[in-house]
Amino acid sequence: MKTVAFFNNKGGVGKTSLVYHLAYMFAERGLRVVAIDLDPQANLSSMFLDEDQMETLWAPEERQTVYHAIEPLLEGTGDVVAPHIEPITDRLGLVVGDLLLSRAEDDLSSQWAECLDGKPRAFRVISAFWRVIEYAARGQDAEVVLMDVGPNLGAINRAALIAANHVVIPLAPDLFSLQGLSNLGPTLRRWRRDWKKRLETAPDGNLSLPGGEIDPLGFVVLQHGVRISRPVKAYQRWIERIPRTYREAVLDEKDVRRPPKTEDDPYCLAMLKHYRSLMPLAMESHKPMFQLKPADGAIGAHVSAVRDCCKDFLKLARKIAAGMGVDLE
Repeated sequence: MKTVAFFNNKGGVGKTSLVYHLAYMFAERGLRVVAIDLDPQANLSSMFLDEDQMETLWAPEERQTVYHAIEPLLEGTGDVVAPHIEPITDRLGLVVGDLLLSRAEDDLSSQWAECLDGKPRAFRVISAFWRVIEYAARGQDAEVVLMDVGPNLGAINRAALIAANHVVIPLAPDLFSLQGLSNLGPTLRRWRRDWKKRLETAPDGNLSLPGGEIDPLGFVVLQHGVRISRPVKAYQRWIERIPRTYREAVLDEKDVRRPPKTEDDPYCLAMLKHYRSLMPLAMESHKPMFQLKPADGAIGAHVSAVRDCCKDFLKLARKIAAGMGVDLE
C-alpha cells in the first residue's frame, strides 16, 4: 500500500480536483484505490457525492466519516476504529470528510510536543490518521491511497503528511503559488526531521506508526491559459520560475544556477491546461471530465477536449505510479 498526499499551503490551485480525477484514473487502469478526505472543508467528498448522500453520511446518530473513526480517541473513550468506506466504483472507495475534523486541531497540536516525552497517548493521537488509512486500505484491499488535505501548515496537515509515503505539489502559475512553495519545502523537511526524532522516543508495543517519509514526487502546474498551444505571457513568467524555486525550497539544493525549462523538468509531472466548460459539466454529472459523454452535454468541441483531458490525466497517472513504484498497467 502506497500513500500519496496532494498538498500546497496556497489554496485554489486545483488540488482537490486533481485528487478526484486521479482516483478515477488509477481505478480505471486496474488499481484498487482509497481516496481519503482530510480537509475539514470536505471539498473532495462533495465532488464525489451529492448533497443527499452527504446528509446521510453526516447524520449525527450514525455518522460515517473520517471524524467518526478518530472520535473515540479524541474523546478518551477508546481508540480509532475502522472507517466507513463509501463505494464509488468497484475499485474506488472514499473515506468521507467532515467539518467536525477541525475539532482535532488542538489535540493534534498539543500531543505533538508530548511525543518527545514518549507518552503512549501522544503517539496514538499523532498516528490516528495513519491507522485510519491502514484500516481503509485493508478494507478496500487498496494498492494506493490518495490523500486530500487543506491549504495550511497546521497540526491536522502535519499528522496527515507524516502518514504519506509521497507528496505531490499542485501549483498555479502565479506569485502566490511560488510563495506557498517557498514556505512548503522547509516545512516538509522540518516535519520529516521532527517526526524521526519523535520515533526515537516511541514506547515499545504493537502500535503501528507512520514512517514519515513525505518523499516529494514532483509538482503539477494546473489551469494555465493556453494560446496556440503555449501558456499566455502573463502566466509564462511565473511558470519559468517554478523549477528553481522547487529545487531550492523543496529539495534544499544549493546554488541552483541553470534549472531546466519547466516543460523539460523531470520534477514537472504535468502542465494541465484549463479545460474550460468541462468542469461544470463534470460537477453536475458527478463524474470526472474524461468520462463525460454526449448525454452529459459533452458535444461539439467538448468531445475533443474530453479526449485530450483523458490523455493528460493518463500520462500524469503513469508518472505518479512510476514514482511510487506501482504498476499502473
